[in-house]
Amino acid sequence: MPTAVQVTRTGGPEVLELAEIEPGPPGAGELLVDLAAAGVNYIDTYQRQGIYPIDLPFVLGSEGAGTVVETGEGVTEFAPGDRVTWQGVLGSYAQRAVVPASASVKVPDDVSDEIAAATMLQGMTAHYLVRSTYEVRAGDDILVHAAAGGVGLLLVQLAKARGARVLCTVSTDEKAELARGAGADHVIRYDREDFAAATRELTDGEGVAAVYDGVGKSTVDGSLASLKIRGTLALFGAASGPVPPIDPQRLNSGGSLFLTRPTLGHYLRTREELDWRAGELFAAVRDGSLNVRIGGRYPLADARKAHEDLQGRRTTGKLLLIP
Repeated sequence: MPTAVQVTRTGGPEVLELAEIEPGPPGAGELLVDLAAAGVNYIDTYQRQGIYPIDLPFVLGSEGAGTVVETGEGVTEFAPGDRVTWQGVLGSYAQRAVVPASASVKVPDDVSDEIAAATMLQGMTAHYLVRSTYEVRAGDDILVHAAAGGVGLLLVQLAKARGARVLCTVSTDEKAELARGAGADHVIRYDREDFAAATRELTDGEGVAAVYDGVGKSTVDGSLASLKIRGTLALFGAASGPVPPIDPQRLNSGGSLFLTRPTLGHYLRTREELDWRAGELFAAVRDGSLNVRIGGRYPLADARKAHEDLQGRRTTGKLLLIP
């Protein structure tokens, strides 16, 4: 019987339990997949805690990659033996899972299962942010928070590839080096200095065109203060906690600012959009212009430690569970 990481009660990392769970045969439009790797993401911690409620019990994890074992009725684009990857499919912390064919993408022959699993959710997030939420243009100044994290490292690289000057914030010297290695032009230690003031100084008082903020509560005020007139704050996460309500008048006084709280699902509304984003990401991985850093690999039985490390800000890059 295959094993999976199950949540029977919400709470801290200690609620993660290893259980024997048989996902069953694939239904119409579905694939049964043997997983090679599952991605660990911040949204998993919100679901575990009950911040994003899910009916109990459930198998955690929304991103993975592996090999198709069996296809359900009506599936024509995939066959047993194909390597596939996906995001947004609950139940991915497992040795075996059933996933919709509509959410799955074939893994190129020269991309490993681990890199595929590490690319989908965070890579798609970085892609929609720089290509769609605020489309980065050559010559733009932008600010990326938590630049040594999984999304942050990808954001830096994708923005640099589009010709931006990238400012970023980190909390340690090690993370500063990783951000510079990804191409960041200026690294701000926000544990040591006021990042909004530093951003203003680095942009000759003008501010940045966009701030990509996945930190939330502890950074949102400074993020707004870092923007140029008509700048955009893309608040795509809340690692430090939920952001309190913001008075719209503050956007006016800050310079007719734009504030958006985007989520990946709204940027993957069609098969064409999924294929476009995945295609561009895998093309960048294959030509070497996008380096996906795997910062930690954990067996399924150590999912609790992976969550503790992630929330304790002890990680860089992408974390994977290896069934």
